[in-house]
Amino acid sequence: MRYIGRLSGEGTVLCEGMTSGRVSFDFDGFSNGGRPAGIVSSGEIRLSRDDLAAAFAHRKVQLLTDEGRHLTLTFSDKALRANADSAHVDVSGELPADPSYWRH
Repeated sequence: MRYIGRLSGEGTVLCEGMTSGRVSFDFDGFSNGGRPAGIVSSGEIRLSRDDLAAAFAHRKVQLLTDEGRHLTLTFSDKALRANADSAHVDVSGELPADPSYWRH
């Protein structure tokens, strides 16, 4: 695994295809060196407490970035922390394959 950089921005959280709320995100990207290049990512999302609680209640949670990428989010924790407005997630989906896209 090789660290390729950081991806951050804003977007909309979708739960089961329905808009849940606005989110900011900060993800780290890694290349597994495979052919074609496999990119894996994880990091933090930040949104209102109510929107985060709603997202935690769903199995299918996606992030539609303001740039138009659809990313699938999987929460790392089994339970939402009290008063949390952020959560750690594993990220898959339309991650940029070009390492130059990721900020160092």
